[in-house]
This record gives sequence, structure tokens and C-alpha cells, in this order.
Amino acid sequence: MTEPLQLELSFNGLLEPQNVTLAAILPLSNTEYPWAWPRVGPALMRALERVNDDPTLLPGHRLRIVYDSSENKDGVCSDSVAPLVAVDFKFSYDPWAFIGPGCDYASSPVGRFTTHWDVPMVTAGAAAIGFHLYTSITNTGPTHKKLGEFGVRLHRHFGWHRHAMLMFSDNKNDDRPYYFTAEGLYTQLQLDNITTADKVFNEQNGPVQYDDLISVIMVYMCCSWDTFRMLMVQFWRDGLPPEDYAFFFIDLFGHSLRKRPARPWYRGDADDHAAKKAFRSVKILTYKEPQNPEYREFVSNLKMDALNMFNFTVEDSLTNLIAGGFYDGVMLYSQALNETMAEAGGRPRGDIVTKRMWNRTYHGVTGLVQIDGEGDREIDFALWDMTDLESGVFQVGTDCSSSKMLVPVPGMKVQWPGGAPPQDIPDCGFKNDNLLFPSPFVSLSLTFYLISLFVPLSPPPPCTLSLRKLKLENELAAQLWRVQWEDVQMSDLEKVMRRACSRLTLSLRGSNYGSLLTMDGNFQIYAKTGYYKGNIAAIKYVTNKKRIELTRMVLFELKHMRDVQNEHLTRFIGACIDPPNICIITEYCPRGSLQDLMESETITLDWMFRYSLINDIVKGMAFLHNSVIVSHGNLKSSNCVVDSRFVLKITDYGLASFREKSNMEDTHAYYARKLWAAPELLRAECPPPCGTQKGDIYSFGIILQELALLRGVFHIEGDTLSPKEIVERVALGQWPYLRPSLCPQSHSEEVGQLMQRCWSEDVNERPEFHHIKLLLRKHNRGYGSNILDNLLSRMEQYANNLEELVEERTQAYHEEKRKAEALLYQILPHSVAEQLKRGETVQAEAFDSVTIYFSDIVGFTAISAESTPMQVVTLLNDLYTCFDAIIDNFDVYKVETIGDAYMVVSGLPVRNGKLHGREIARMSLALLEAVHSFRIRHRPAQQLRLRSGIHSGERRWGHDCRVQAVLYLFSDKCTSLSFSDTVESLESVEC
Repeated sequence: MTEPLQLELSFNGLLEPQNVTLAAILPLSNTEYPWAWPRVGPALMRALERVNDDPTLLPGHRLRIVYDSSENKDGVCSDSVAPLVAVDFKFSYDPWAFIGPGCDYASSPVGRFTTHWDVPMVTAGAAAIGFHLYTSITNTGPTHKKLGEFGVRLHRHFGWHRHAMLMFSDNKNDDRPYYFTAEGLYTQLQLDNITTADKVFNEQNGPVQYDDLISVIMVYMCCSWDTFRMLMVQFWRDGLPPEDYAFFFIDLFGHSLRKRPARPWYRGDADDHAAKKAFRSVKILTYKEPQNPEYREFVSNLKMDALNMFNFTVEDSLTNLIAGGFYDGVMLYSQALNETMAEAGGRPRGDIVTKRMWNRTYHGVTGLVQIDGEGDREIDFALWDMTDLESGVFQVGTDCSSSKMLVPVPGMKVQWPGGAPPQDIPDCGFKNDNLLFPSPFVSLSLTFYLISLFVPLSPPPPCTLSLRKLKLENELAAQLWRVQWEDVQMSDLEKVMRRACSRLTLSLRGSNYGSLLTMDGNFQIYAKTGYYKGNIAAIKYVTNKKRIELTRMVLFELKHMRDVQNEHLTRFIGACIDPPNICIITEYCPRGSLQDLMESETITLDWMFRYSLINDIVKGMAFLHNSVIVSHGNLKSSNCVVDSRFVLKITDYGLASFREKSNMEDTHAYYARKLWAAPELLRAECPPPCGTQKGDIYSFGIILQELALLRGVFHIEGDTLSPKEIVERVALGQWPYLRPSLCPQSHSEEVGQLMQRCWSEDVNERPEFHHIKLLLRKHNRGYGSNILDNLLSRMEQYANNLEELVEERTQAYHEEKRKAEALLYQILPHSVAEQLKRGETVQAEAFDSVTIYFSDIVGFTAISAESTPMQVVTLLNDLYTCFDAIIDNFDVYKVETIGDAYMVVSGLPVRNGKLHGREIARMSLALLEAVHSFRIRHRPAQQLRLRSGIHSGERRWGHDCRVQAVLYLFSDKCTSLSFSDTVESLESVEC
């Protein structure tokens, strides 16, 4: 705890005044708190100055203030630091009153102490429920109890008397502001007999489950602004109809409404469209800013004083209400103290001063200050509404003043998506348990018929909305997308690849959860395929998840994938979520990807064909951007596939929950995959899983350059930058911006201009896909009528070249087969290799008479100890290369080498009668003679010596190829060929 600071203001009286000490306990450094000292300190100084300059207030006394921090070493309000500061102030200065703290956790122990000491505590913080238990506290700022009372008035105003839902974030490692806000609402709504449920979530734990929303229409949301927007987008995409719900976002200080015009849903990203739709049912609840001239003057002085005293900039916001509350608190305390001192003739008891501040009305800088019988101030609230559905602008639609009445703003009307506030309980019940026609003899078709008669005359009845909701729930429960693994038959190519324990290597430019095709040099490798219901399909295994949890969000994602269909999007067939065969099954396009098409030597892409492909991309993306999927997020040439009719289709869209997290890797492949990514997404720490619409347009511009130049992705003329260097410079975003090269000789001027607009650094300059479609139609009218003829000619050309392509691939196959057989013959005996090629199992054999040769290097351990590892490897490589060349001249077979040991056998696997002994003996002598002339590279002066042994007898021979090629020899005499270093006979052959 630091030494408390003291501030004394001059007194104009003639006699030496008596000090009235106020002790302030507030955060000194963390200005995120609305009650931080740089924010409220200037207001307190102004209040002290006004009191000391007023001769009618506290005559013969002057106010002074001492203050210290309520923060711990991490700059966070602490419930252990604040009471220690209070105790120190009490016994060092004996203050007449405490100012603050503002944080709820810090205020509680200090309030307990001040009640025990009988010292008034005045604050404009401490908004949580329960501070009325401490009889020393007077709150001149907003409290959550008053927020709860406003919630009750809100329910009564709109005719809601039954249910409410509180959804709030609670991380439990901060001051828990959302928890305390929700607690105030919960307590007061319960007191008014409103059934209130609560839903707690942690913002760090991913999507929120909201099954309980089925049985409520009134939802209060207490969380950060980013989280609230994300939740509303999630609700809308998951099919929650806005007209069925009323969402009230508790944004007391109006952080979401600071920009003008006030469009809190707008972020300039891919979610704007969905957010605008969802926010039609959103009302935002804030404090109401005072409109009196005294408050405007106060804020002006506050800005000036904060800048001069603390070099801190105070912005125009509702947080200035807190500073005003502290100012009014000092003034209110001074008046109460002045009155009680006159009655007591000296320093009055603290509880008397406190009670004098309660049940009192005072005109302060923040307007009318009304303190109720428990020491809480009456607060004015404002209800913001989307008053213009076209532009999405929010304005104050309703005021709630301290008179406890909801008053519509003149000229404003609360907007509801359904034309009227949703009913407390729908006529049909929340789960269709109270249908308009309860008789079991009334058919559902008759119900719909009767409802349809009134559709032109009135809005749809609540029962219709409830039936629609029930239909949605039934569709989710049906899981029509689900595929059983036993219904999938692997293709022959897939079975072969699996037997060979091989895995297709994903393209460096592949998708996040898998492309349909990959490239290995110029050879096209198709992705995994199989047959589902008799049709070939592309199968993409999800390798990043051991199991798929079918949350509500995942169910909606899969439903949306099944619902979204277009001729330029690959059709989503279904998904298998049975471990370990978790996979996505989509339409198979046999022509490969656009990337394959551009690299193919068999197809010529003239501009008529290119325009056709470009138009297909634009049509597919325009449809995707206007669908519930909203954006792609991974658009690239390898994710544009071509079917058998040369129709281009977009793949790898949607299913954000199935995507692999793109972890930062310092590899060529990682940066190569990022060459299509927009600069703003490269700079983002956590880019959206499905990207943004403007990011998709940037990616389209890169693809357009690929098609125009046919020189690869992000081609830069005369430059050899690596993918990593390109990505880093694009992400840097410094002028001149790094972009691919244009080539007027390869494309028209209009295409070049379109590329530049698409990859503009300013996202607002990038055209929408529907606008791109109009531009292409305008500039390429001459190609439209002949596209079909052109495609037919391309298909004919493709067929003519197919025979040549098959011949080329056949030759390549035979060459690879020859190489594989040559390698096999080097690893295994010829007879064994032939059996394996025929698919036969190699059986173990017994040989009556064979000879084994075994040798090692004398003193190899000492040589190894005095040599480096590379020198030892070089020595053995030179020696065994020499030995291998020699044994080729004899009827022998090398079994294996282990370290310096060399093992050779004769008489197996091909029997040679009684010649095996002679062959091994002659070979042994040849090896000894070769050793005499062998020189060790790193020790040329040292003569290498060889210890050898041979043995003849019966052997067992076998071969194991289950895992790898291994040859085994078994004999009771094999171990006799192991020698110790003490054997005397060197440079000879032991038999």
C-alpha cells in the first residue's frame, strides 16, 4: 500500500477552519474503471472547491481529501487491498466520511467496516444487489436494483407477466460485472412473481447452447458487445425467428452505440447481413444521459481538468455519469453534514448524517438526485430500438424517468418484426401443447387451411409461428444428413491405397478440411472416393476430431449445408460421425480442380472458356453470399472443381465446426495455402472460421489473375519471392501494396481493372459479386451465344487426347513397376521376391547342409571410440561396398550386416549340393585378401584386421513380410560364430 495522498483546498474564512477529512479509496492507474481516480478525481476536486467557497456550507470547517488505491499489483480492484487502506485511513486520519470504493468486491468489506465504525460511505459505484445491508452506504450513482425495477416496469408495459430468461457471461476471474447486473434483474423480477430462468456461459468456451429459449420470449443478455453480436448472428443462422422473441441487451454505458449513426450490428465483416436481420428483435437498454445545462458544463470542465491534472482524455460517454455521481455525492453529504452539525453543535454521529441523505431530493449537476429509503438513487434509463429497418439505425425510442413511467419519445414508435410485441405465452403454447383447434378430429391440413383464410387480412397468428418452430425442431431431430458408414463402399482405388498403408498427400494449396483433388508434380491424384447409394462420391475424412458432439450449432450447420443447393456449388450429400470413420461426403467432380485445369497440357483454355469458368465462380459465390452460409472463407483455385460437363462448382464451404484450426506454421506449405488470403484476415489474430465476404472477393481477384496469366498463383513478373515473403508483405499492408502482376498482353483492360478492384487494400472498394456479375455480362456479350459450342469442342478435344494421355500414363506405370521390382530383388532373394509378386505366402524351409560365414572387425570398439560418428559410418560403408562387390563372384547370399558384423550363407535359399563349403571358403579368402589392401580414410596408417568364422550344418530358413522384409536363419550352431576380443587367431578363418 502506498503512502496516502492529501489534497487541501484554501478556505476564505477569517478564523483557522477545522478540517473535515474525506478518505477516497479508488483505482489510481486502471482507467478502464468508470470510477478510476483520473476520471472522478477532477470532479471531487471541483466539489470540494465549491463547498469550501460557499460560506453557507460548513461554516468554520473546510473539506480536505486523502486518497489511496484500491488496486492490487496487477491493477485490479481487490477485496483485500481496499479494506486495509480503509483501516489505515481510519486510524491515521479519522475521516468524517469515505468516498468510494467503486468496485463491488472492494466495496463490500469497506462497507462492513464503515458500518461498524459509524462513518458514512458515499459512492457512485457499488451497484450490486445487497449493499442495503450496510447502513452506512449512500449511493449517488446507478445501481442494479434500480435496473431490476426497470425490468419489472418493462414487463408490465408490454404485457409480459409469466417468463423471462437471463443469459449472462461469467468468467469468475474478474469483477464479474455481468453476473452482478443479471443478479439485480433476477432478484427484482422474482419479487414481481415473474418466472425467471438463467443461463450462464463463459465467453471462452465456444458457442452457447440455448435449448431453454424454446419456452420463453423475453431474453435479457448481459455480456460483452462482441459476444452479444456473435450470439445474435448464431441465433438467426440457426433459424430462431426474430418475430418470436424480444432480446434486451444490457449495455448500461452504451459502448455499442458510440459511433454515429448508431448501428450497433455493423462491423464491416461477413456477419453484417445476418446481424442486421437478427437485430430487428433487439432492444438496447442504457442509462439516460442528463440533458440539463449544468451537466454539459460539468462534462466540459471534467475534460479540461482531467487533461491538466492527469494528462488523461475524457471522452463523451455515459461513463461520465459516474464522475457526476461522485460530485453530487460530495455535495449531498456536505448539505447533510451542514444540517446535522447545526443541530448537534459539533461533529454528528455518522448514522445521523447518513439518514439525512436518504429519502431526499437534490438538484445536482446530473439532474434531479432522488435518494430512496435504502440509500439508492433513482436512475433514468433509455431504451434504444432499430427505428429504421432499412438502414438499421438505432435511436432512443422510450425513456424511463425517475417517475417510473415508460414514456415514448415523440415521433418514435417501438418496432417489432411481427408488427406487435410477442405474446407472453403463444396461443398454441410454446410446444404446441395448446393448439387453436384442440379437438383430435381436426386435421392439421384443415388447421392450415383455416389459417390461410386470414393471412391476407391479418399477421400470422402465434400458432403459425409455433408450428413453424416445431417444424424446425423436427427437421433438426430427423438428422437427414446422417450417413451410416456401412452404407459407404470404398472404391477399388481407395482399397488399394489402404492396403498399401498409403495416404494421399494433401495439396499445399488444399482446403482447411480437405480438397477434392491434390497435385503431385504434373500427375493428378484424386482424393478418396467411394460409393454411396450406387453413386460415386468424394469422401473427406475429418482427422482433427476424435468425435463430433452434436450441439445445436453443429446440427444447424449440417442442416444448412443440406438446404443450400445451387448448380455452381458442390452438393453436400451427408456426413458420417461414427468414430473412427468421421467424414464429409460431397458430390464428386471428375475433371479435377480449376488449378488442375490450368496446369493441364491436354486442354487449351482460350478466353471464351475462361470467361465461362469465371462466370461460374461469380454465380456460385453470389448465391453463397446471399445464403445462410454468408461467406466461404477459403476460396482458391483448388477449391473450384469441374464436373464432367465442364461446369465449375465451388467446394469446401460451410461447416465451420468441422474445419481444422489453422495453426501458425513456419513451413512452405503453410504460407502457400495463404496466398489467396486477404490482408485484413492475415493480420487478424483470430480470423473468422468462414472468413468474410470482402475476403472472398479478394481471393476471387487472385484466382482471376491465375486464369488470366496461367502462370501460377500470385505471379509477380521478374520476382522470385517465396510464399512466406509474399504473405508477410501482403499482411504488412504498407504502400506500395504487394499484389500480383498485371499483363495487358494476356487479358483485356477491363479484366485488369476488375482484378485491381477485387484485391484493393480498402475493403469498401471491393465490388460485391452481384456487381461483378453485371460487369462481366456487360464486357463479354460477344461470348455468351457460343459458350455451348465452345464447351462441346473442348470435350471433343479432351476425348481425342485421352488415348495419348492413357498411353503416356501406361508407360509411366511400367517404368515405376520396373524400378520397384529392381529394388525388391536387391532386398530379397529372387525366389522369394517372385513368390511375393505372385501374392503367395513364403513358407519356412529346412536345409540339410549349408555353410554360414560370419566376420567382424578386430578392435572395432576402440576405433569407434576414437572416431566421429560420420567417420565410423564412412568406414563401414567403404568396407561393405568392397565386400558386396567381392561376394557377387560366388554362389552366396548376404543375410545381414549388424554394426561391424558381416553374415553370408551359401546353400540357401537355392540349394547347391555340396558346393556351399567351397564357395564360402573361397569367398572368405578373397575377403581377407581385400582387407590387406583396404585403407581407413581417417586413419590411413592403421591396418584393418578381420576376424572370420565359418560353420556347416543344418539350418532353418524363413521370411516375414507382414510389416517389413526380414530374413531369418535358425540354427543351434549360429551362436558359435560369435567371437570375443580375446580370441587369438586373427587374420585367419576359424572353422
